[in-house]
Amino acid sequence: MTLGTGGRLLSLWDHLGLGTAHVATQMAGDIGGFVQSAPHRVGNVILCVPSRLDPAPFAGVAGRVALIAGERGMTATVAGAAAARLLGASRHVLAEYDAPGWADVVADRTAAILDILCALPPLPPVSLPQGAGTHAGIDYTVQGDGPPLVLMPFFLAPSQWEPAIPALSQRFTVIVLGGRHLGGVAALEDRAAGASYRALAGSLWDAMAVGPDDTVLDVGCGSGALDRLLVPRLRHGRIVATDLNRFLLREAAVLAEGMPISFQHANAEQLPFPDAVFDAAFSVTVLEECDADRALRELYRVVKPGGRAGVIVRAIDLPQWWNLDLPPDLKRKSEMPPQSVGARGVADASLYVRLRMAGFQALSCFPSLVTFDNPDGPIWRYREDHILSQLSDFETKTWHEATGRARAQGLLFMANPMHCVAGTRPV
Repeated sequence: MTLGTGGRLLSLWDHLGLGTAHVATQMAGDIGGFVQSAPHRVGNVILCVPSRLDPAPFAGVAGRVALIAGERGMTATVAGAAAARLLGASRHVLAEYDAPGWADVVADRTAAILDILCALPPLPPVSLPQGAGTHAGIDYTVQGDGPPLVLMPFFLAPSQWEPAIPALSQRFTVIVLGGRHLGGVAALEDRAAGASYRALAGSLWDAMAVGPDDTVLDVGCGSGALDRLLVPRLRHGRIVATDLNRFLLREAAVLAEGMPISFQHANAEQLPFPDAVFDAAFSVTVLEECDADRALRELYRVVKPGGRAGVIVRAIDLPQWWNLDLPPDLKRKSEMPPQSVGARGVADASLYVRLRMAGFQALSCFPSLVTFDNPDGPIWRYREDHILSQLSDFETKTWHEATGRARAQGLLFMANPMHCVAGTRPV
């Protein structure tokens, strides 16, 4: 039988001999099922700058939930809505801070995060062997001695929990989790498992005319899922996969062991490569989070004359679509995609003219829909939790009734819009 995330966590708790442990995470969907099925195995639940949050799984432990959010932005809105539904939950606001989904919050606000975690109520201490291990598909490391504190992965935070671990391990037995079944890695891997997402990546590479002997650059590789899909297209070519996030790079290298992919730390706005060295380059759902125009100029710089570059970004200017029978007001809420884009990022149709302004010619533009149809997978939870974070209790009940009907009919799916383009650096 395939274990879900909740089953994996329960098995890990038993493997480590944990009775009850405090748990901190950004991605509420990773821990929600476990909290519902085994609330006695969880002490306090710290939801650290969640940008997506369905409060329902935490209703039974509301008095043990701590919500950490920025003073403004998406996490402030999400935490405020959740606090109204989780009576007894505590709410901690990081003053003058906005925390988008890629925020490096523990590095940015180390002292504030430590104050919150170190004030957790006492639990019986545990003594575990120090070091690393893997159980039920979950990687873990143990540091320190004291009450157990489990730290689960953020989605995209480059430093994860690392800036706080030395201090926390002086007070707690700190158990840091990772691997392909949790956090951003799980969501990125699940996204790349979808047939329409694979087809979209293939369409991008077709538009880029990636050849079997090409040297290809991936800017913002994440878990490396797309790079592993690209490998079969190459014969003597190779892939250089880069990311600003060292945590994701480490995870990607493990998943791609033995493949012709080299992973390198790099900033999309200032790539560490000479001019005109790559036959092709691409970037998928990265330019939302950086200075998009600088990143496009960098793509142009490192691609050889005559070479092609391709870019895909989320489309916040187009409606997303859920195959559900919903009342009009709820349907309108469901159609609005998460408005998640940085101050200098791009997540709309301006991508096309931006690529042209960077110098690329012979553009192939193809806005597309990506379909997700695995309601038990992490990418579905991540997207559905965005909807559920906005709903009242009555609307939540209506939503679940609609998804239940669609699931029973075998017609439960949603479509997410993307802007896609490929262009040539002129000779």
